[in-house]
Amino acid sequence: MCGLAGFLNASRNQAADAMLSIVGRMADTLLHRGPDDMGTWCNAETGIALGFRRLSILDLSPLGHQPMTSSCGRFVIAFNGEIYNHDELRDELVADGRPFRGRSDTEVLVEGFAEWGIEPTIKRCLGMFAIAAWDNHRQELTLIRDRLGKKPLYVAKFGPTVLFASELKALRAHPAFRGEINREAIGEFLRQSYLSSQSIYRNIMPVRPGTSITIKLDDDQFWSESTIPREQEYWSFRQIVANRKIQQFTGSYDEAVERLDQLLTDAVGRRMVADVPLGAFLSGGIDSSLVVALMQKQSSRPVKTFTIGFEEEAYNEAPFARQVANHLKTDHTEVIVTSNEARDVIPLLPQLFDEPFGDSSEIPTYLVSHLARRHVTVALSGDGGDELFCGYRRYFEALDPFSANDSTTRSAFLRIAGLLHSMPPFVRTSFGRTCQVAGRLPLGRLATLFSRASDVLNEKGPNDRYLRNMSHWRNLDKVVVGLSHTDRDWAAILTDEDPSLARRAEVSTNFSNVAASELFQQGWQAYDTLNYLPGDILTKVDRASMGVSLEARTPLLDHRVVEFAWSLPHAFKVQGRSGKRILRDVLARYVPRDLFERPKVGFGVPIGDWLRGPLRDWAEDLINEARLKREGFFNPQPIRQKWAEHLHGRIDWCYLLWDVLMFQAWLEKYP
Repeated sequence: MCGLAGFLNASRNQAADAMLSIVGRMADTLLHRGPDDMGTWCNAETGIALGFRRLSILDLSPLGHQPMTSSCGRFVIAFNGEIYNHDELRDELVADGRPFRGRSDTEVLVEGFAEWGIEPTIKRCLGMFAIAAWDNHRQELTLIRDRLGKKPLYVAKFGPTVLFASELKALRAHPAFRGEINREAIGEFLRQSYLSSQSIYRNIMPVRPGTSITIKLDDDQFWSESTIPREQEYWSFRQIVANRKIQQFTGSYDEAVERLDQLLTDAVGRRMVADVPLGAFLSGGIDSSLVVALMQKQSSRPVKTFTIGFEEEAYNEAPFARQVANHLKTDHTEVIVTSNEARDVIPLLPQLFDEPFGDSSEIPTYLVSHLARRHVTVALSGDGGDELFCGYRRYFEALDPFSANDSTTRSAFLRIAGLLHSMPPFVRTSFGRTCQVAGRLPLGRLATLFSRASDVLNEKGPNDRYLRNMSHWRNLDKVVVGLSHTDRDWAAILTDEDPSLARRAEVSTNFSNVAASELFQQGWQAYDTLNYLPGDILTKVDRASMGVSLEARTPLLDHRVVEFAWSLPHAFKVQGRSGKRILRDVLARYVPRDLFERPKVGFGVPIGDWLRGPLRDWAEDLINEARLKREGFFNPQPIRQKWAEHLHGRIDWCYLLWDVLMFQAWLEKYP
């Protein structure tokens, strides 16, 4: 696990020592990603320069040094990540006559590129990676990102110079960098609290998961334009979703449980290979417990596991994790974090994430990474289970707009909705607006029920409801100054992500219809895997763990597991109003059900209470009206209104406010 940076200057007007100095400064900004070694390489005649920071995991000797050149001299690469089947690939390459000097997976990659070509090699790889490869013969640069987007990679074009790096801070270190803030990206960020399709800057974009970008030095058309070339897919998640019926698993449910157990055991086992200490995050939930169980199954000694807990009982999962650790007999480390310790992380967030990021679970993720790094260099995590096996509660709640924990509330919802539905449209609209205002006042539960019921009646269906429930700020043109569009067509977003599910708009919305429910839930899983997973979950884990020089590995997102999960009948994942059926049954082979069968607890912190208390002055400074007007990105009125309502306890706007505060904190760091 490491960090890479580099540039390609088509003007070819720099001396080698100047190029090495610049790319060295770019690489040095990534010290946290690779504290063990640093390397630079350039070719002044072609204008290419590569820089690298190394966190040594495999082959700790100098033979793993990067950038690395193939034995034939054709390819030079900088590679961030791990290739878990590198031993098998090395055996194939040796049989083909390729020479090897060391044991690193980097050398397997660069020799594979020389022997088989770039794309055929990547398709053979099991792993996570971001790669910059320079072909000396063809004089072209190829940038590659892993299938699910575990490792970050940005690319930018400023005139005759292309920049690329693991993090934006490395791009800022190049003299060609121009940081013009993208207002459309601000809108995307406020809507979903993370960025997935673009970066916060114009002219800079993340390489999409499962794709590569090739830039030819002699492509005159490319250098005369301002845009980045189109990506080429080498692995298509959309195609896997589209083909799920054709490639559906045809065995029994018990056979599927056995097959998934075997696949996950292999995926976990491959990720336990390291020349440095290794452990796992353990929350006590289904996903992390399963990963730890399969690690312990394959380990001759107790696996090191790590959990943080909080003083606030509602946010404390430590007792659950402790029970699982005791059953599996792991070497468990648990730390209870105080509110002050958690809040001390907040000033670090802009530097850690490099662009606005609004998922407040970034705080505990950093804290558990910091804890683990005191003992290990690699930690396995359970991320990905919810997206693959229909685990989020929202996949079920969006099917029933009036779902609630108790029958009394549900009955009230239904009666209110019926009352509103019987009104003439113009009366309903006026009444709905009144309810939305009343919902902000301390009038008790009834006003909130009326407001929610009115909201539901204005939704266009389950897709609209799902993504609106996922969204934070709405009417973005009233919040972001200069935004060229408002809310997108939510149903169109889902259809675009998975055209094979387009007919969902035509199916019955009577959700006793199992086929209709499956269709919607699969669409939401696909959307989350393409957007929420790489944009939020994997970004959070990568930045938080690499911020303390810890490598995080995610066995549930082995692409073989992803493909198998999407081949399964939906009924293998869902039972009643619960998901992860098959994961639960695999885990039950190793851990008693009473240790993990409980309501899902989010990995969060009490941001809402903090904003009314110890963070109030900090927040007020960032979003005071004069400051917002002076900076010119936000209209102060809706922000100040929600701030006042939050402070008075009328309604909890913590998620929306936290997004604005994270943008403001980032802007203060990178004005």
